[in-house]
Amino acid sequence: MMPAFRPLLALFVSTFLPATAPAQGTIKIGEFASLTGKEATYGQTAHKGTLQAIEEVNAAGGVLGRKLELLVEDDQSKPGEAATIAKKFISRDKVVAILGEITSGRTLEAAPIAQNAKIPLISPGATAPEVTAKGNYIFRVCFIDSFQGTVMAKFARHSLKLQRVALLSSVSSAQSVGLAKYFRQRFTEDGGNLVLEQKYSEGDKDFRAQLTAIKAAGVEGIFVPGYYAEAALICKQARDLGMTLPLFGVDGWESAELINIGGKAVEGAYLSTHYSPASRDPQIVAFNDRYTKRWGDGTNALCALGYDSAMLLVDAIKRAGTTDGPKLRDALATTRNFKGVTGVITFDEHRNPTKSAVVLQVKDGKFVFVETVAP
Repeated sequence: MMPAFRPLLALFVSTFLPATAPAQGTIKIGEFASLTGKEATYGQTAHKGTLQAIEEVNAAGGVLGRKLELLVEDDQSKPGEAATIAKKFISRDKVVAILGEITSGRTLEAAPIAQNAKIPLISPGATAPEVTAKGNYIFRVCFIDSFQGTVMAKFARHSLKLQRVALLSSVSSAQSVGLAKYFRQRFTEDGGNLVLEQKYSEGDKDFRAQLTAIKAAGVEGIFVPGYYAEAALICKQARDLGMTLPLFGVDGWESAELINIGGKAVEGAYLSTHYSPASRDPQIVAFNDRYTKRWGDGTNALCALGYDSAMLLVDAIKRAGTTDGPKLRDALATTRNFKGVTGVITFDEHRNPTKSAVVLQVKDGKFVFVETVAP
């Protein structure tokens, strides 16, 4: 963990763990997240939702007569850190479960370690299909890329009425590769023409060569299955090249930084995600109110997924009546109709939830609800 983050982490922990609670009496849960680095906005926001869930459970008396202790580690948005953290959680900290990560790549690093130790791992937002394929102790509360890629293909073809589309995807992101595959498959099945495919790598800053080729191809829209840092620059450079066509992406776009970086260039862009704070569902309204009171921010899919991952774990601990790894795993696997703030969660045989997706659009510097797309 980066030294600069430790004082903030200590403050977070002290807000929900009473000083009088004996350490041996707590139920230890590990959370790893990108609290610093390129995807810090993801990890910080998901962490707030996770921490809020822990605080609320502890305020209500805890679980099985014990308080929860959330041990938080920063993977710094770097490859390799997640595996080191998972080993520490299991061998040194003796956690009963691990929550994390938002990104698929770093979740895939930690998953085999949790699986081998028979410690359940629940990811808030890792959508790559291969995540839960790592073993029967690996779960997630988000929908998977096969569904999200299909959602955006359907949206592009039927809601936006696009016929000729270009695909600009990352070769260094497991999520982007998967999303591109499923978008390509569904869009062409629905009679669309994927005219051109271009590639980039995570961390790239200049996309003008790819966008110039796309502009020359005369397409009607561009699908960019990637993260906000690159997506914002792609939108800016596309507009600089005089391209007025719609750009659309996925949950990796959902960050205030997309708008901060992209400015007017991201106005009108679309993305699929897991949750809309505009819902009038009483449970979501109440969550919005509690979250805003606690953090001073509005909610989004990341904090909601973090919250659901922790609450789902708590529900399983209650049903299992124990924190024993195999029994807790079995309780998680038999989760049925758990009403989270991001939707009703029932795990299939691959420990993936069946849920709806929502499509948002950037309007006047805000994410605005467009439509819900069912499985």
